Amino acid sequence: MNAQTIEHVHAADEDGTGGRIGRFLSDTRAVFTREIVVVLRDPFSLVFSLLQPLVFLALFAPLLGGMVGGDGIGDASALEWFLPGVIVMICVFGTGMTGSNLQYEMQTGSYERILASPLSRASILTGRALKEFAPLVVQALVITLVAVPLGVTPHLAHVLVGILLLGVFGIGLGALSYALAIATRGKEWMFWTVQQSLTFPLLLLSGMMLPLETGPDWMRTVARFNPLTYIVDAERELFMGTFASSTVLWGAVAAALTCAGGLAVGIRTIRRSAR
Repeated sequence: MNAQTIEHVHAADEDGTGGRIGRFLSDTRAVFTREIVVVLRDPFSLVFSLLQPLVFLALFAPLLGGMVGGDGIGDASALEWFLPGVIVMICVFGTGMTGSNLQYEMQTGSYERILASPLSRASILTGRALKEFAPLVVQALVITLVAVPLGVTPHLAHVLVGILLLGVFGIGLGALSYALAIATRGKEWMFWTVQQSLTFPLLLLSGMMLPLETGPDWMRTVARFNPLTYIVDAERELFMGTFASSTVLWGAVAAALTCAGGLAVGIRTIRRSAR
C-alpha cells in the first residue's frame, strides 16, 4: 500500500468515518498489506520454514516418548504434549526476528520514509508483527493436521483460540524485537547476539521441549518468572480440548501483558528514533 492510499484512508478518518480506533485499524491494515505482499511473492520461504518444526515433530517427539515411557506426560501422549511447544517455538522464532527486516530497511532508507508517513507508531509495530504471525497461522494448522494421523486428536475451536493467544503474544514480542533493532542500529551483530542469547533460554525455561518437573528447584523457580512458561502451558491445555482452566487464564494474562509491554517499549523507541 502506497503513501497516496494511506493519505486517502486518513482523509476518510478526518471526515468522521472513524475515530482513533478506526485510524489505528486502517493504519495497521495498510502496514500489514504492504508487508504481506512481500511474503506472498515468495511462497517458497513459507514452505521452507515448515521444515524445521516438522523435523522437530518427527525426530524429537519419539525421543521424548522413549524417555517418559508409554504413559505419556500427564494426561497427554508425548506427541500431544510436544506439539503445542513446537507451535509456540515457531511463533517465537518468527515474531522475534521482526527486527532483522527492520535493520535492512534502515540501511536502505525505507524506514525513514515510513516514519515520515502519517501512520501511527503503534500500527507500524502491530502491522509488522501480524505480518510475521500470518504465515505462522498456516504453519500451525499444517503441523496440527500432519500430527493427526500420528495419534493427535484435533480440537479445532481450541486450536484457533490457541493461535489467537499466540497472536497477542507475538505482537508484543515483535514490538520488542523492533525496539531492539532500533537500539542496535548499525550493529547487526549486536541484534543477533542479544536476540539469540534471550530466545533460547526463554524457550528452554518454558518447558517447551522437556518437562520442567524433572528439573532442579532453581530452574522451576526461574520458570515462574518466564511469561513463555504460561503461554506454553495454556497452549497444551487448549490443544487437549480444555477452555475452562486457570492455566489458560494465566496464559491469556501473560500474552496480554507481553503485548502491552512490548507495544509500550516499541512505541517509545520509535518516537525517540524519529527525533
